[in-house]
Amino acid sequence: MNAIASLALAAAAVSLSAPVFAQFANPQDAIKHRQSTLKEMQQNFARVAGMANGRFPFDAAEAAEKSQKAADLIKLPWTGFGPGTEGGKAKPEIWKEQAKFKELADASIAEMGKLAAVAKTGNLDSIKASVGTTGASCKACHDAFRN
Repeated sequence: MNAIASLALAAAAVSLSAPVFAQFANPQDAIKHRQSTLKEMQQNFARVAGMANGRFPFDAAEAAEKSQKAADLIKLPWTGFGPGTEGGKAKPEIWKEQAKFKELADASIAEMGKLAAVAKTGNLDSIKASVGTTGASCKACHDAFRN
């Protein structure tokens, strides 16, 4: 094995064994990561919610696309909540109540996944119902853990 391949293999091994939050150069990068992914997720969800409540014309294909994108994005920000990444709009309770935070985050991930599945059916009434429960799961986490 040549030296470059050996170095690449060693770097990969180190990155796989490092804590998840270590992927960020500093706490501000972690905060930016979680804020940007949650913002983009919210924008996609808001478009579907707007269709569900009549603010925007209903487009089944767009609802399915935006719901799936939101379901994919909501899985991403959690690595940005590692030890030492306090700040932003996140309350300090996140780092004190990790089990509750994980429970609420997992519930939001599950509900967003359900919305994506429902949106694929194109049934507006079902989407409306799912938007309500999905929004409530996001609100529960925000009420407990967001300033």
